[in-house]
Amino acid sequence: MTPPIARTWARRGHTPIIRVRGRSRRRVSIAALTCYKTGERSRLIYPPRRDDGQRDGRKSFAWSDYRDLLQIAHQQLSGPIVLVWDNLNVHLDVRLRTWTAGRDWLIVHQLPSHAPDLNPVEGIWSLLRRGWLSNVAFTNPEHLVQTIRRGLRTIQYRSDLIDGCLTGTGLSLNPTTPRVQAQ
Repeated sequence: MTPPIARTWARRGHTPIIRVRGRSRRRVSIAALTCYKTGERSRLIYPPRRDDGQRDGRKSFAWSDYRDLLQIAHQQLSGPIVLVWDNLNVHLDVRLRTWTAGRDWLIVHQLPSHAPDLNPVEGIWSLLRRGWLSNVAFTNPEHLVQTIRRGLRTIQYRSDLIDGCLTGTGLSLNPTTPRVQAQ
């Protein structure tokens, strides 16, 4: 709910002040998959998750949320998946690793530590922060969720933006298997 300020202008000597109704401890978490397959348009799969305060104190995605996301991606992509993800502590959870090891349609690769430049999803977050979320004081959590969904939906329908995020990493595609990049 804290507004990200990208840039501001004002007359010399008049410092701009942005009034915010109040900081909220409520939070919105998002996981995203950028999906690439040669010959098809790139996809973006994302489930926003609002903290409802009823999940044993956990405010972000749990390993079971990532498991569900991967199952949804498998259904939508209808084929084997090569998953490349960063070293987020939930991605390294023993339960999630055990679950992924038991899936013959899923091959998992870990990115090296501290390598956000190899993660196309970081480019998606950058587009969202610099575009739809910049210079907005959100009035309530629903306003934040609507703005995030509008921005991600726009990115989702512009596969050239998703392709640009992959190109920025320097990674390439294997023509036979869909590649999914998660965060």
